[in-house]
Amino acid sequence: MPVRTDPAPASRTDLVADTALALLAERGMRGLTHRAVDEAAALPQGSTSNLARTRQALLELAVRRLADREAKVLALDEMPDPRAGLPALVEALALATHRALTHHRELTLARYELALEATRRPELRAYFDATGARFRDQLAVLLTAMGSTEPDRHVLSLVAWADGLMFSCVAGSFSTRLPGPEEVRAGLRELLDGMLGT
Repeated sequence: MPVRTDPAPASRTDLVADTALALLAERGMRGLTHRAVDEAAALPQGSTSNLARTRQALLELAVRRLADREAKVLALDEMPDPRAGLPALVEALALATHRALTHHRELTLARYELALEATRRPELRAYFDATGARFRDQLAVLLTAMGSTEPDRHVLSLVAWADGLMFSCVAGSFSTRLPGPEEVRAGLRELLDGMLGT
């Protein structure tokens, strides 16, 4: 198991979910079983099944915990006041994106594993999309306040850019060359300049 860099889980449910996410990042979807979670978390056999009876329930538990942890990484509640202007928004989004690429790489890998699994499980797709909506909705409000005339389209472009960057650098052909904070800032600045017409 990878060395933990996140705060210790507050409950057994969080421990199970965090361990599931770590297993997804380390072993992929095939490596995630109830028994594997029990063993990796040093829990008595059957503990994970008591919390999440089915595989679907275990995946939903992982998705919910992923959303909570990514919300802290992305720190949307710490985004600047729109009156602070575009440079402050670029800086905040660049820091959040760079954190996901570096200090929270395993969390990002787990997200891609869950996203791919959701393409094969309609019941997980609905759950996965619903948990991600809070991020998209908050971003739309922020971009609207910054002057976006097409916030839905702009959110799609911004999320697609960030997802593309993270996938390329965490699991794709740029995995050996992570961009520095200034490169991330430059990319976001170019994108947001075009969107917001500043």
